[in-house]
Amino acid sequence: MPFKSTFPDLDLPQTDVLTYLFPPGSTPSEDPLWISAADTSENLSPRQLLQWVKRLAIGLDRLGIKENEAVMIHTPNHIFVPVAYLGIVGSRRVFSGANPIYTVQEMAYQIKNTQTKVVFAHPSVASITVEGAVLAGLPRESVYLFSQRPTESFDGMKDWRAILGSEQEADAYQFRPMTPSESTTTVATVNYSSGTTGLPKGVMISHANLVANVEQHLIMKYAHKKWKAHNHPPERWVGALPLYHAYGQLWAMMMCIKLRVPIYVMEKFGFEPYLRVIQTHRITHLQAAPPMLVMLAKRPETKKYDLSSVTDCMCGAAPLSRELQNEVSKRFGIEVIQGWGMTEVTCGATLVAGGISDNSGSVGQLHPNIECKLLDDDGKEVAEGEPGEIFVRGPNICLGYWRNEEATKESLSPDGWFKTGDVAIVKKGWFWIVDRKKELIKVNALQVAPAELEAALLEHDAVADAAVVGITLHEEEWPRAYVTLKDEYKGKFTEEDIQKWIAGRVAKHKALVGGVAFIDEVPKLASGKIMRKVMKEWAKRDAPILQKEGKLKARL
Repeated sequence: MPFKSTFPDLDLPQTDVLTYLFPPGSTPSEDPLWISAADTSENLSPRQLLQWVKRLAIGLDRLGIKENEAVMIHTPNHIFVPVAYLGIVGSRRVFSGANPIYTVQEMAYQIKNTQTKVVFAHPSVASITVEGAVLAGLPRESVYLFSQRPTESFDGMKDWRAILGSEQEADAYQFRPMTPSESTTTVATVNYSSGTTGLPKGVMISHANLVANVEQHLIMKYAHKKWKAHNHPPERWVGALPLYHAYGQLWAMMMCIKLRVPIYVMEKFGFEPYLRVIQTHRITHLQAAPPMLVMLAKRPETKKYDLSSVTDCMCGAAPLSRELQNEVSKRFGIEVIQGWGMTEVTCGATLVAGGISDNSGSVGQLHPNIECKLLDDDGKEVAEGEPGEIFVRGPNICLGYWRNEEATKESLSPDGWFKTGDVAIVKKGWFWIVDRKKELIKVNALQVAPAELEAALLEHDAVADAAVVGITLHEEEWPRAYVTLKDEYKGKFTEEDIQKWIAGRVAKHKALVGGVAFIDEVPKLASGKIMRKVMKEWAKRDAPILQKEGKLKARL
């Protein structure tokens, strides 16, 4: 029998995102909520945000962007990213965010795959955006500059403010609310994930998915606290997570509105600036990924800052060891909890409920309204305490993969069960992640598809074959390549040559930081598929040697 959440089912609102966040008859707050960490005089309140959102919707109307068509952003964090997100989603269009460190080829792939009609690009990455757009067949005139402050025309691109409706027009503008049925079928976002195999795929998240996952997180966050979501003590958050990513979107664009928590938005993560923001603005709660906790535990800079305002830290997006969790908790005297999720479950599906102190390394219990089963390699349910692949079902499970029916059928059954590729054990309703069946590599909580790197390696004239797997070094995962050179090139290239070559063709988090090893032959099944299990064993074998030799190079 499937495992069910121990929390009572919620009566979830069946509506669109904007109606949920700004209910009819309510008065949006005028208190600053999104605050620039670099300059606190630059900020937005919910009332201001809603006005900007309406102005953007009017602008998209004028550009002729139809409902259900995609609009992309390509930018580091800033306080107007929530405006773009909610303006696109709220007007029944599809939001998709691109990693600001993407290369031209990666941008072209996402633009083409989403069939996006407009891209809002930060000046710092605009040249890459335009090259990617042109390569994908999108006119350069469809790229608009998108930054916190107005930007003069740059290389023929207009500032996004040039297309917006006026304040007066926004005052009169009304969004068309969705029926319950529409909210469950209308795509709100297409965030990119590697799923269980292959190249990155766009994950279709509906309005109902987003609303459900916010409601689930609200319950879990305060489940065993003395207070609940509607009367919690004042909190202050730091917006260091990337806002093109599902994790950042849920907390910085939706949860903060529902909880009225100010969030100090950092343009990009840097460890000392992060510590400085925590100290200066007396941050109380952290939403983090494991690399951030590694830094907090290991880096000497931590001692220079007063972090005593922090009471809680939630960690997700990648595995975190029990030892590291407890080290951070003890050192700073804070409650460190873990959760588990993925882009395909909107954001999260399990969490250690607020108010519970856990030192076991568990990722907690199922959110309300979710059920789960753990299956072995033969598709049979495993007994409690035995490892099995996680299959989940609930109102926050994605609609499938954008323009990819085959991948959708592989991962999502007709009766709603999603095959996650993660392996867990469960004991008395508590989950521990113990392995990952899928090929995906997690680097600083960002997803790397081995197939994408393998395809890039095969473009090298000297490479006959290649396989890429994750290798864990110093509690962090990195891509590692096992490469077979063509006979005529053997001895003419070094491992470092291949690393440097690939670094110039992919985003930084996809670099072969885990190294390159030359092998005679890539192990494959008769079907031609790479034997990932064998490769993972090789990586486990190699990790202690690399750590001992100090060969972790080209770190991010």
